[in-house]
Amino acid sequence: MRTLYVRIIVVTMVIMIASSIIAFFASNIYYQHYLKPKNDAKITHISKNIVDIYNSNNKQGVSTYLKEMADLGYKFYLVDEAGDGQVYGESFRKNNLDSSNIERVLEGNVYHGIKQYPWRPFVTGFFDNELKNTIGVPIEVNGENYALFVRPNTAQQFGEMRFFLAVLLTLALTFSFLLVLISTSYIVKPIKRLTEATKKIAAGNYHMKLNVNRKDEIGRLAKDFSRMSDSLELTETKRQEFVSNVSHEIQSPLTSIQGFTELVRDEEMTADERHYYLTIIEKESKRLSMLGKQLLILSMLDHDDSGNTAFPVSIDDQIKEVVSTTEWQWQEKNLSIDLNLQAGEIIGSTDLIQQIWMNLMTNAIRYTDNGGTISITTKEDKSGVHVYIQDTGIGMTEADVAQIFDRFYKVDKARTRSDASTGLGLAIVKKIIEIHQGTIEVESEMGKGSTFHVYLPKK
Repeated sequence: MRTLYVRIIVVTMVIMIASSIIAFFASNIYYQHYLKPKNDAKITHISKNIVDIYNSNNKQGVSTYLKEMADLGYKFYLVDEAGDGQVYGESFRKNNLDSSNIERVLEGNVYHGIKQYPWRPFVTGFFDNELKNTIGVPIEVNGENYALFVRPNTAQQFGEMRFFLAVLLTLALTFSFLLVLISTSYIVKPIKRLTEATKKIAAGNYHMKLNVNRKDEIGRLAKDFSRMSDSLELTETKRQEFVSNVSHEIQSPLTSIQGFTELVRDEEMTADERHYYLTIIEKESKRLSMLGKQLLILSMLDHDDSGNTAFPVSIDDQIKEVVSTTEWQWQEKNLSIDLNLQAGEIIGSTDLIQQIWMNLMTNAIRYTDNGGTISITTKEDKSGVHVYIQDTGIGMTEADVAQIFDRFYKVDKARTRSDASTGLGLAIVKKIIEIHQGTIEVESEMGKGSTFHVYLPKK
């Protein structure tokens, strides 16, 4: 039973056979305890009627009468006082009637052989053709006492019905097995397709589409599998894009450092030129260092190593600290900082949450032109803290807003290249917010600025 197909067939057939055996035993028990006494009483009533009809018609001989009655579907065994017996109708399979039972019938008693017939597990007493399995009644023939033993001729009464039932049972079992084979193939077929698709995905082929139009559990499994395939394909695409972006972001400053280093070696270069090139090398080195640091942060966040420690965090105090830390940056561009802070506290990672405000603040400074304004507002409600960071910068298009949280995405590549941006800051922000079960939303308009709305729950 290595395959599911064979396993289902075997299990189904075992169930069918076991059910048939259990049903046979149950019906046999039902016959023994309920039907057998009723059958005994019915045949006893018929036997007495046969005797009464004979007594009311004394002109007919007993042998002729019993032969005619045998044609109606009964068999008889007539015994005289001397113990001599005669069978009318088909013979009995066994002549196992005790003489004591014959004597009691001759004395005028009724013998209930059907009711007293012993229980047997595989042969229902109703069909057991033995002389012991009869009803005995007394009958008077020509002034002499006789014992008449009666039972139905089941072969005659139920012969065609038994053949019909046997054919019906055989056909039912045959068609049941055939239908099990067909239906099992129908059930297992989509699972086989899922297995083949799984092997292809394991080999790196994520372009799998399963056309399984079913509404049962297998259909839902196929739909979930297709969604998983699409998700893996998207993940693989992003992974390749991520590797490509990392390679590009690393290669670019390394190329600059290598080129300018070779220029600095020129002995005829003036001091001012050498200072200029060394400044570029230093700037590219810092950008490379920042890239490495942010990649490590993202790797840590992806592995959920950041949510292990949680402490009370004062949001308004952190924002004040970030504004103070970046003072030289916004003062250099002559920016106005408008703070409207309410006291608000949540439970989380102090360092990571501060990283949110630092990244958003430096982002706002980077994209806001000289003389612009950055407004920061905090509001606290029962569930958490809302933070709004609004700038009067260059703004973004709808396409930019949809992609700004993607890793290495840059809105203004010319601007970010000049100020050592890596394109990872907002990706880090979103990851930290998700770890703290919060949300971030962006509203922006080209030429008018952007507003970042951050919500962090208290717990």
